[in-house]
Amino acid sequence: MKKIYLITSFLLFTIAANAQVYYRFSGYVRDTIDGKPLVKASINVDFGKFGAVTDENGFFDINIPSGEHAVTIKFVGYRPVRDGFRILSDIRRNYALGRLENELEEVIVSSKGVEANVQRPLLGVNQLNIKTLRKLPAAVGEVDILRGLQMLPGVTSVGEASNGVNIRGGTTDQNLLLLDDIPIFNPTHMFGLFTAFPSEAASGVEVYKGNTPARFGGRAAAVMDVTLAQPSLDKFKMNGGISLVSNRLTLDMPIIKDKLGIMISGRASYNDFLLPLASKKLDDIKANFADLVGKVFWRLNSKNTITASGYYSKDFFQTELLGGIGNINATSTQYDYRSRSFSARWFYAISPKLNLQTTVVSAYYIPKTLLPELNTDNKVVLLSDIDYKQAKTNLNYSLDKHNIEVGLSATKYKVGPGELQPGTSKSVLALKTPDEYSLETGIHAEDEITLSPKTTFSVGVRYSQFFALGPSNVQIYAPGEPKDALSVRDTVFYPKGKVIQSYGGFEPRVGLKYSISEKTSVKVGYNIMRQYMQVVTNTTTPLPTSRWKTSDPHIRPQVSSLMAAGVFHNLPGNVYELSVEGYYRTTNNIIDYKPGADFLLDSHPEMQLLQGKNRSYGLEVMFSKKKGEMTGWVNYTYSRSLNQVSEGNSFGEQINFGKWYAANYDRPHSFNASVIINQGKHHDFSFNFSYSTGRPFTMPEGFIIYQGTSYPYYGVRNNARLPDYHRLDFAWNIYQPSMKDKRFKGNWTFTVFNLYGKKNAYSVFIRTQGTAVTAYKLVVFGAPIVSLSYNFRFM
Repeated sequence: MKKIYLITSFLLFTIAANAQVYYRFSGYVRDTIDGKPLVKASINVDFGKFGAVTDENGFFDINIPSGEHAVTIKFVGYRPVRDGFRILSDIRRNYALGRLENELEEVIVSSKGVEANVQRPLLGVNQLNIKTLRKLPAAVGEVDILRGLQMLPGVTSVGEASNGVNIRGGTTDQNLLLLDDIPIFNPTHMFGLFTAFPSEAASGVEVYKGNTPARFGGRAAAVMDVTLAQPSLDKFKMNGGISLVSNRLTLDMPIIKDKLGIMISGRASYNDFLLPLASKKLDDIKANFADLVGKVFWRLNSKNTITASGYYSKDFFQTELLGGIGNINATSTQYDYRSRSFSARWFYAISPKLNLQTTVVSAYYIPKTLLPELNTDNKVVLLSDIDYKQAKTNLNYSLDKHNIEVGLSATKYKVGPGELQPGTSKSVLALKTPDEYSLETGIHAEDEITLSPKTTFSVGVRYSQFFALGPSNVQIYAPGEPKDALSVRDTVFYPKGKVIQSYGGFEPRVGLKYSISEKTSVKVGYNIMRQYMQVVTNTTTPLPTSRWKTSDPHIRPQVSSLMAAGVFHNLPGNVYELSVEGYYRTTNNIIDYKPGADFLLDSHPEMQLLQGKNRSYGLEVMFSKKKGEMTGWVNYTYSRSLNQVSEGNSFGEQINFGKWYAANYDRPHSFNASVIINQGKHHDFSFNFSYSTGRPFTMPEGFIIYQGTSYPYYGVRNNARLPDYHRLDFAWNIYQPSMKDKRFKGNWTFTVFNLYGKKNAYSVFIRTQGTAVTAYKLVVFGAPIVSLSYNFRFM
């Protein structure tokens, strides 16, 4: 009997020693768009060791052992979602799956979880939540994507009147700005006061300033990808707003239920007569704009969808005379920018794991500078234009441990660098620079590999090839001599379609994420990007003398190489997030202008330009609070952006004597803070504060008097800085709780932009009249701008 007792005790002890503790893993699986439960969705744990399907409420419940696990959630017609976690007690996790026909939207939505910054393998990726942007202060009470972007670490601008943003020390043209695959060449309205992106119609924004997916090419610094919302297929929706400066309206209309829908969103501002009421300093400012976007979604069947998007914008801005061209006797400076663009995409779900996307894009952009002549009704017009055509196709294949994408693209450019139209003026001659034609092709492949629950590896490569095409007259210069009129040895004519010059190369994109714990991860990344079309700007003149320029035999493409690393941590409860990122980027063949350059209407701008290299590096720290009565974020960035240009030993072949100098967008210190205070059902308040070091500019080192006129002498490039920039904004949103359960909802928004009226300098320039020399500081918005708007929604 004693032996039986001992044997039984030994067996029970052995079983208990080898038993695993099981815990309950449960949650819901829903559609990202409408939140509907997904019935019979597959829950696969540890590659098939455990599994379940959801019930009619989208609910699942599995018992799994303690420890680390990898889970994959799948549903027919939806992109799978993968997750990794450690279970030490009962756990509930909810998942949202995106429809394959919304291929761009669902990528954005599926990565918006509270752990996205820790688990996502790509480095330097920021997502802007449109709902959060609606609560932040804006210049005139309207949601502003670009201003929201500027509150992120590593993103700055040159001031209120900036035409774009500078990301990690790059120039504005080094950013690829996309709206449903449409390139946006002018991202602002009213000289920087409004963003050109219609936030009312946008569903999401992704910014890639570190690792850039291989499907993107053509720019050297960063990508901002804005996706328009898919039209509703089940019910009519409307939203909009009325303010003192602009009015907007968005209509979302199903045409055929569950099949065909259309979304139209428009904005207009023709209330510039109110600007002098805000400040007497705005008396001479005239500004208005209008834009219109539309999107059609057509579900042909369960496997095929077609979407088409259109964008049109018109912008007018007038300020005091900033500068002149030749002998034009103008009274003011006016800007007239117009864009009209279109994109269409066919999506084909070959199988639940395999899909094909084919897209065509057409974009036309025409900026004009108008100079009204004194004592006449005539306006001298300086215009340029860009005609952009693109076709591309991507194939996506999803497996348990792989997300594979391959694709092809071809882009055709026609750039009109500049044309001077005198109108009825007798003192101005018509002049037109030759159009530039080119073709850019690309092929890419990328795979996101889940090596283990802790390690994810993203690897991709892009190969791009660029062809400069005729017709064109190409000048041949004497070897070893500066490119100028004296060194021209011959001129070669290339007929239409003839390849003048080609460039190309590989662009690897690599990212690695290692999870130290469920709440902490380390990421590293590396990528190379090539840019074949760039903006050339002479910043010493007050009139923005800039032009788009494609690569040719004399202007080589920019090639950037970026290395980055970061640590990402979510505090317990996922209420707080902390991230620290560092980066180092080198860019070859950056463009700068020779001392005294004037290339505005030059048919051979290479004689006015030099190419060199840039190095940018920085450290970005961001801390954010995601939940609670008070939410927001603070971030600090230390960064430098330096150029070195030396093509020879002569004065005309160097800038700053061949030594490193601060780039135009070098702003070493930047601090941003955004705070949103939710005061119950009736109110919320928000504050934005921005500070940055003043950007560099070139001050003359002296003046030369020749024949009774003073001429400035410029020696060292960017030898001075504007005063430091800082600004505080305030917004107050007022809600009506009684409208909460009604289809029509409305709220008031009161904003004050530049609350304490800081007179931030936009630029400093020199004017000479005879021997008199005067320095001017241009301040665009030197007073608080107060706005009241009413926003409404009908759902």
